[in-house]
Amino acid sequence: MTVCVVGAGGREHALARVLARSDDVVVTPGNPGMPGVTPEGHRISVTPAPPSEIAADLVVIGPEAALVDGVADRLRAVGRRVVGPGADGARLEGSKAFMKGILDEAGVPTARFGTFDRVDEAVAFLRTLPGPWVVKTDGLAAGKGVLVADTFAAAEADVVAKLSGASFGGAGRRVVVEEFLEGEECSLLVLCDGRHVVPLAPAQDFKRIGEGDRGPNTGGMGAYSPVPEIDDGLVDQLVYGAVEPLVAALRKRGIDYRGVLYAGLMMTSDGPKVLEYNVRFGDPETQAVLPRLADDPVELLMGVAEGRLSSFAEPPRFVEDPAVCVVLAAARYPGPPQTGDPIEGLSDDGQLAEPVDGVSVFHAGTARAVPAGPFTTAGGRVLGVTALAPSLAEARRRAYRAAGSINWDGVQVRGDIAERAALSRAGGATS
Repeated sequence: MTVCVVGAGGREHALARVLARSDDVVVTPGNPGMPGVTPEGHRISVTPAPPSEIAADLVVIGPEAALVDGVADRLRAVGRRVVGPGADGARLEGSKAFMKGILDEAGVPTARFGTFDRVDEAVAFLRTLPGPWVVKTDGLAAGKGVLVADTFAAAEADVVAKLSGASFGGAGRRVVVEEFLEGEECSLLVLCDGRHVVPLAPAQDFKRIGEGDRGPNTGGMGAYSPVPEIDDGLVDQLVYGAVEPLVAALRKRGIDYRGVLYAGLMMTSDGPKVLEYNVRFGDPETQAVLPRLADDPVELLMGVAEGRLSSFAEPPRFVEDPAVCVVLAAARYPGPPQTGDPIEGLSDDGQLAEPVDGVSVFHAGTARAVPAGPFTTAGGRVLGVTALAPSLAEARRRAYRAAGSINWDGVQVRGDIAERAALSRAGGATS
């Protein structure tokens, strides 16, 4: 078999690596850090060809923009097996206002909110909230369309900037304003075949650029899995309360959702509440979750595409070793990133020049002028360094040791990925 992965980032690199344990993988358009041969002898190759022109038994679509654009619909129309919802289901991520409406319809707990396209109405609603204030673009904004404002003035200015089109163009000309939720975040990736859902291991990601969750939102600066506080019993509760009602509401609207559903949750003192749904594998959660998968990933995703997840007698198995992913970002990110800087510390195949046990490097924003030339920065989030180890503390040590061996001008790395969780598991010890 051959599997086609659509996309070019770190998520798609992780997908390709894990899927290539079982079969050959072609990534389109891919990036220069992806090609290679896995220890199992399967080949990962890249091509600029559209997925409709690639001879593959299964197509896995990574980026949300492709799903919102209807790529999955067009492939299914010509008989292809696809993991990824059609454009109707992808509206869950393409429009936060649509997503919030589905949450209300399904009775899923979420933050108090309002949807606005007029500044005066949005500001009036802001005044009813105690703060901090949360302002989101309605449309896609590459994970950077959310502002958590500590002052009313900052929230008001953000509403004006978004609704005027100054900050996010058309994606921000409608906004969702909502109350701030406090608690621990949890990312739950769930496979869905239109009727049945199968959860994967939970993860936690880190969205702010700075340590201690300071600074503007990014697409994600790191993640770890599993989450100590989220055991199997709680995962079942989250699926029952936040995922199954949503899938039922989609079916009621005639939407056959076959793909990955990402539930971003806040574990509040009042119980779990949904922050957002995404319609694809999370990034960088995928880089922390999928390397821990012990079962055949191709078989699982084929079950999604063919609508037969109910035939799996047991839930997917994951290795006990935790995984930590640390993202290395370019200078100036999450603003317009500085690109073209040579990357030090990588070998010719894009992995570590000085290997660290249990560590993989996933390329997200790299370029190469010639096939054997040096890698350079070519995006905001450039690399993801993932480490597997017997303990979360050891996975952190390995990930940061590896990340520290990679360098370029202005590289940005958060130093606190999984720190609190590792300390909690160690009973407060730092070893």
